[in-house]
Amino acid sequence: MADIMIRVDHVTMDFRMDVNRTTNLKEWVMNALQGKRKIEHFRALDDVCFTVERGEVLGLVGSNGAGKSTILKVISGIYKPTSGAAYTQGRVVPMLELGCGFDMELSGRENILLNGAILGYSKEFLSQRLQEIIDYSELGEFIQMPLKTYSSGMLARLAFSVATVVKPDVLIVDEILAVGDERFQRKSRERMMELMSGGTTVLFVSHNLEQIRQMCDHVVWLDHGKVRAFGPTEEICQQYVEAMA
Repeated sequence: MADIMIRVDHVTMDFRMDVNRTTNLKEWVMNALQGKRKIEHFRALDDVCFTVERGEVLGLVGSNGAGKSTILKVISGIYKPTSGAAYTQGRVVPMLELGCGFDMELSGRENILLNGAILGYSKEFLSQRLQEIIDYSELGEFIQMPLKTYSSGMLARLAFSVATVVKPDVLIVDEILAVGDERFQRKSRERMMELMSGGTTVLFVSHNLEQIRQMCDHVVWLDHGKVRAFGPTEEICQQYVEAMA
């Protein structure tokens, strides 16, 4: 029987939105007190189901607003779904928005210790691997500078270097490798390939279909919060390209 590392079981996610147009806080409070607030529900995910086996690389494709980032946040435990559930096994390392888990006022070196602690690494372990992380990030003297001086590419380097210093059981990546220079993107993809060959399960979102085709075993195509197709990479990518044409 296959070792399932990620199971998404009939996940539905609704958000409440205040559609009243208010220009200031006073107007918003008055509308609330007078019962004039108009609340609408937006369904970001609708009965989403799929599984990912140990060592498998699953790609998520879909247009903007299809629900890709939302399902990653549900799987990562950031969002609690309205109904259904998502289950994972082992150490899960999510790489979602740039800067998530970092303090922009602290230096790169200090943020390695901070972000590493959030990911569950001990202080002793981080101290032992600190130089390795710094060297892999290629940030040089910038490692002593506060993160508010970093470009998006530099932030991505730091985040990826910390997240992959040890082999996670599940790595969740949302477009973070699309920023920065091409050389480091290539280096990051090589590190991901090493992790995958060692048994790490990867859930990967990218608008770059060539990356999806190169790296993924299977693909889930999300469309308006629903799974439109789920299957072998080339088959689903071809369906997606034809639908978008």
